[in-house]
Amino acid sequence: MNKSSIMFCIVGMTVLMLAACGKEKNTSDSVMTFDKKDERVVTLFSPMEKSMPDVDNVARSASEKTVIMAEEKLGVTVNYITYTAEDYQDRTYDEITLDRVRNNMDDLYLLNPDTIQILAEEDKLMDLSELDSAKNLRDVVKSANVVDGKLVAIPQEVVAYGLFINKDLFDQYQLELPETPEDFLECCRVFKENGIETPVGANRWWLETFVLAQAFADLYNGGNTEAEIAALNSGEKKYSDYMRPGFEFLQEMIDCGYIDAKKAYESEAIEGEGADFLAEKTPIVMAYWSAANSETAYGNPDFNMVVIGFPSNRGQMPVMPMTGIGVGINAAHAEEAMKTLDIMVSDKALQLYAETNKVISPSKNVSVECIPALKPLNDRINENVFVLGSNASMKLEQWGNTCIVVRKLLNGATVDECMAEFDRLQAETIGK
Repeated sequence: MNKSSIMFCIVGMTVLMLAACGKEKNTSDSVMTFDKKDERVVTLFSPMEKSMPDVDNVARSASEKTVIMAEEKLGVTVNYITYTAEDYQDRTYDEITLDRVRNNMDDLYLLNPDTIQILAEEDKLMDLSELDSAKNLRDVVKSANVVDGKLVAIPQEVVAYGLFINKDLFDQYQLELPETPEDFLECCRVFKENGIETPVGANRWWLETFVLAQAFADLYNGGNTEAEIAALNSGEKKYSDYMRPGFEFLQEMIDCGYIDAKKAYESEAIEGEGADFLAEKTPIVMAYWSAANSETAYGNPDFNMVVIGFPSNRGQMPVMPMTGIGVGINAAHAEEAMKTLDIMVSDKALQLYAETNKVISPSKNVSVECIPALKPLNDRINENVFVLGSNASMKLEQWGNTCIVVRKLLNGATVDECMAEFDRLQAETIGK
């Protein structure tokens, strides 16, 4: 598999999700440098994107506040090297990030989960384990971003995905919020029979959340996580056996017309389905935590909205992939970059970030009140009920690979063909 084609489309910050789905024919057209004259300079490669004009990008503002904190304390200047998506089809933020890290072009990098795993396996990222801030990280962050005993990236928020529900439409048809896959399909049936053409708004990146929730609900919540991951890594167990129920579920939704496979295959995140959800034509979409807080996404609907976990045999299941900021192993200003990052992800900085964005902090010492719409999802996470969408201790990268195979299903591949692809990927990974 050509891993440079992998696209995670989740958000470490809102802007990361948007830029990751971008087109880039000529890197120089979209990578921009904002220089500040200073003798002590650290460069940070990241997206800088807005999904709507004339709307404040809260995630960008929150991150900049932590950068300013580091600049003032250390006397350094952080220069942004930014990627701006052009039209969302060709070269992605991930591909350009891989090139820049491998060629030691910057110091700090905002990384998606699949690139974190690729670069860590290539030994291109510094070990951050000894940073003071690393001692405060939640276990879930360490589980996702530790490779071969090295903590290679630290996020500024823990990203949680859930189902965004138009509660008014559910109430109109006297439907309970779904817990299991069977519950979810019944809700879709009722909506369809009452004239809602497409009950579930989908895009080409995030349908893997349904699959991951069903595939790994027991693995992460059954008390045998390490042994099951070891069996997958050795080949004793097959990823395809875990993935099959989720793919059969998606195929049934396609067959019943509950999602539009053609539109989903072509649509970008939020831009593909967001308008219909906000116009109350589609009662269900999938998105990340911050989308509920941001006016660039679903932060100001004209209806009662709630965010719940994905259907699984263990009930509503949040899916949590992990982004992070990493330091290049051969960064020109590695020492200053490590100090800068240590401040950016300190408890003080993360408290400021979390209060600005109203997000889940990677620090176990930082918390903020979430908006009422997010309470059902937050309650499950606080109960330690969730599925990791990315876990570096698994040899086969999950988020990007599942996304790619789901797209094969949307494009007409059978469930059996998709499972054969997982078997091939697993065999290829084990054989390395």
